[in-house]
Amino acid sequence: MNQITTVGVDLAKAVIVVCAADGSGRAQFFKQLSFNGFSQWAATVPPCTFGMEACSSAHHWGRRLAAYGHTVRLIAAEFVKPFRKSQGAKNDRNDAQAILTAVRQPDMRFVSVKSVDQQAVLAWHCMRKGWSDDRTALISRIRGLLAEFGVWLAQSPEALKRGLPRLLEDETLPSRMRALLIVAQEELRRLEGRIEHCEIEIRKHAEQSEDAQRIQAIVGVGAMTASAVAATVTRARDFKNGRQMAAWLGLVPKQFSSGGKTSLGKITKRGDTYLRGLLTGGARSALIAALRKPPAKRTRLQHWMAEARLRLGYYRTLVAIANKHARMIWAILAKGEAYDPEAWQRHAPRIS
Repeated sequence: MNQITTVGVDLAKAVIVVCAADGSGRAQFFKQLSFNGFSQWAATVPPCTFGMEACSSAHHWGRRLAAYGHTVRLIAAEFVKPFRKSQGAKNDRNDAQAILTAVRQPDMRFVSVKSVDQQAVLAWHCMRKGWSDDRTALISRIRGLLAEFGVWLAQSPEALKRGLPRLLEDETLPSRMRALLIVAQEELRRLEGRIEHCEIEIRKHAEQSEDAQRIQAIVGVGAMTASAVAATVTRARDFKNGRQMAAWLGLVPKQFSSGGKTSLGKITKRGDTYLRGLLTGGARSALIAALRKPPAKRTRLQHWMAEARLRLGYYRTLVAIANKHARMIWAILAKGEAYDPEAWQRHAPRIS
């Protein structure tokens, strides 16, 4: 058997399947291993390249394999799919072999392995997002139940919190319904307490991270967005330019081009949905700030936002601002510089 140089790893819920290849790329063998078995086997393999999809537990295994002296390559799942031999026969062996083929491509894009600290910060973001979704679901459920009794409340959480104390004293509601509202009110307070706790921890990270501090200099990029970016983007130079980072976030239009004719559609909405949502929310606040400021006092960027609002409409402008923020963030992180709103003047074309 030839020496193993590359291993494709398919990470499943209960087992791990590996496909090992020699220097020519020819598959030598497949193995199905348990989690502990995979760790023990990888420790005995001579240093080589391990490829995995960037899915759950991939960063953990990336750190573990790197500690064994291996080179780790994480690949987005969408880049692996075209290399599966049979699109109609998806199984662990085919997936492992597809990963093996993909990792050997000279122009493949890879995902950097996150550190333990980065994943710990992202865990706070993930739980905050989950509890925020739970709060939204609870509020909608309460409003729907109250509508059955002829009570309509506004959609905002503040309206519900203002209305609940009054409804608890409303004797026109059945006593059982009022008892249920007491439980719902306690659950709402519990969720909001947990969300606030998460936000406190996230702001602490934003204050301690140099990258997050530099990113926050951009109007519309707050502590939540800055913390999430600093914890998600390990090396900004993994992206060739800012546009590639914006594309990774799904903030560029789909292309339907053929025969030299370019046709653009809606944004792709691929990549990290959480970051895209934060950037879009920040774009909204940046646009509001730009429109509220008198034209004579607007910055060059704010003039562009106001003009885009008239030319593109509200929602397209938000996407355009989020796209521009993503590119600016890439420049700050990739070059290790502070945000300079007047940097455009240094690169302005000279008129002779």
